[in-house]
Amino acid sequence: MEITDPRKIRIEDYNYNLPDDRIAKYPLVKRDCSKLLVYKGGKISDTVFSNLGDFLPENTLMVFNNTKVIQARLHFRKATGAQIEIFCLEPHTPNDYQLNFQQTDKCSWVCLIGNLKKWKEGDLVKEIIIEGDRIELKARRIQSHGDSHIVEFEWDNKHITFSELLEAVGELPIPPYLNRDTEEQDKQTYQTVYSKIDGSVAAPTAGLHFTPEVFASLENRGMKLAELTLHVGAGTFRPVKSKLIEDHVMHSEFISVKKETIEQLLNHQGKIIAVGTTSVRTLESLYYLGVILKDKTISHLRVSQWMPYQDSIGLSVKESLNNILDHLHLNNLTTLVADTQIIIAPGYKFRIVDGIITNFHQPQSTLLLLVSALVGDSKWKEIYQHALDNNYRFLSYGDSSLLLKE
Repeated sequence: MEITDPRKIRIEDYNYNLPDDRIAKYPLVKRDCSKLLVYKGGKISDTVFSNLGDFLPENTLMVFNNTKVIQARLHFRKATGAQIEIFCLEPHTPNDYQLNFQQTDKCSWVCLIGNLKKWKEGDLVKEIIIEGDRIELKARRIQSHGDSHIVEFEWDNKHITFSELLEAVGELPIPPYLNRDTEEQDKQTYQTVYSKIDGSVAAPTAGLHFTPEVFASLENRGMKLAELTLHVGAGTFRPVKSKLIEDHVMHSEFISVKKETIEQLLNHQGKIIAVGTTSVRTLESLYYLGVILKDKTISHLRVSQWMPYQDSIGLSVKESLNNILDHLHLNNLTTLVADTQIIIAPGYKFRIVDGIITNFHQPQSTLLLLVSALVGDSKWKEIYQHALDNNYRFLSYGDSSLLLKE
């Protein structure tokens, strides 16, 4: 069935029965021993992730999201005994991730607050010890916007950065559907082996299957590798509650792509395979950022949710990427920084991505819409039924798939 208006998609059409015992609560001991479903040429086959290179097209460029999950949950106890949880979503002041993490006295974040009704007013205070130094950390609620809040943090030791504070007292935010507390091992298993740039509150989980051995195999086969950054927000877990997709508001995410990566994309002659839905969203957003940059006066770069579904834009990928390079050159920049709110749903026309490595996603989620947009509106059901029938493990710590466009 051809989708003529993605806004009219009913989310109930993207539902399937996912038994709780099919949700992987913990990862495998060996990351690359996970199952790999391969969808290629319209056919489904099964293998293990360590064999990934056997199924990739020759001269593939693989693109990875190098974001790192931060220990974004902070727990405070009021004098009354009430427990308050502050979940840091994205930096507010300074609004640059790197600058914010480097602050040494105060900063503010957009946050979710657990047990908010017990925090009517006043500061929350927490005493912590880092390398033998006693530090007093204060949290102050500044503003509220719907279900999110701007919280200012202040501490009394100028030798300690906010990044170090989070590392010392924060808790890694594992997905809520795991229905368990964060454990010490999650600090390693819920990070990709190539994570570098602090900022995500959720892992780009397709990358959790990669090991040094898999990378060595790919490089031996002549596969090209590239990196970009999209800091995954808590909105990735937000279910679609509206009946029609047009009423669902996508969360905005921070992306950062180096000039060298854009040049790689521009000059590559083979297939481009995105590792994870976050890499897909970043790569496809690049095309529309290049469209925006036709207007040389644009200052704030942001791809809106429905921009890709406007009338024909008529710009080639090459022209778009060259617009980005021109922008970087004119402004003496080495990295493109922007926001994206892009939603990729059936009816979407892929501009850059030829395939994806991704885990198996929740029913009625925007990530499932993205998969359907890539493989076809009937094929996703066949793929997911095959995974259910063949004992694949689902969601963040589950098995993986390689899905190639026909």
